[in-house]
Amino acid sequence: MKLLTKELEAKLPPLYSNDALGYEAHAIVKFFTPDASWTWYATEYDAQERIFFGLVDGFEMELGYFSLDELQSIKGSLGLSVERDIYFSPTKLSTLMQRNTL
Repeated sequence: MKLLTKELEAKLPPLYSNDALGYEAHAIVKFFTPDASWTWYATEYDAQERIFFGLVDGFEMELGYFSLDELQSIKGSLGLSVERDIYFSPTKLSTLMQRNTL
């Protein structure tokens, strides 16, 4: 599965454009490891640098940058690649954080 389609890329705002929104920014796309407990929610994207900004839920939940190239190279403990959640709907970061802390 292609992690980032042209359609999704067009929906992602450029890096730094959501700064004023903080946790009210919307995650547009969700990536996850099917055989590990890591999830990445992208709110912004720089197509030239292939860098996302968003919420990363791994060892801890934090905001940060992650690259498309990195996501494409990750293999989980069973050798499975990162996937895109095709059923994910844009969701505020604040909502995602509340869901994951309950």
